[in-house]
Amino acid sequence: MKKNQTKKMCVAGILCAVAVVGSMFSVPVFGSKCAPVQHMVNILCAVLLGPWYGVAVAFGASLLRNLMGLGSLLAFPGSMFGALLCGMAYWKFKNIPVTLFAEVFGTGILGGLCAYPIAIALMGVSAGEVAFYAYVIPFLVSTAGGALLSAILIGALRKTGVLESFQASVQ
Repeated sequence: MKKNQTKKMCVAGILCAVAVVGSMFSVPVFGSKCAPVQHMVNILCAVLLGPWYGVAVAFGASLLRNLMGLGSLLAFPGSMFGALLCGMAYWKFKNIPVTLFAEVFGTGILGGLCAYPIAIALMGVSAGEVAFYAYVIPFLVSTAGGALLSAILIGALRKTGVLESFQASVQ
């Protein structure tokens, strides 16, 4: 049991580092920094580690990105809602397409809507400047790219047998 927890924590740390380094390759879309690698990491965490590790990795990566000046406060709702929803979806259904959809919905819709009050309250954006749904489109663009990347990567891991082998080793 303890060995499995250690393995999961190590993988979570590596995925957190991948998310932070991957955020250097962000794309600006309508005033938001879109980091598709973060969403790929959310889905990998869901499939490899579970929902709570996914949320912890999303929070840690968002915090590090902000401390390093690589992201904004919008990284928190933009990553954590998707990580929670896709982790719960994979935990419940064990279905990759459902997991991908949950990440896109969690980040694009829920995270996008929750970014609005954060932008108003903490980032100095005027409520009259931005519609409450203004962050939905950029978050959808970012998470769709990350979902596509993770679908390719998970497909390759499944084809080589690495995915099932890892999942069995941390049970």
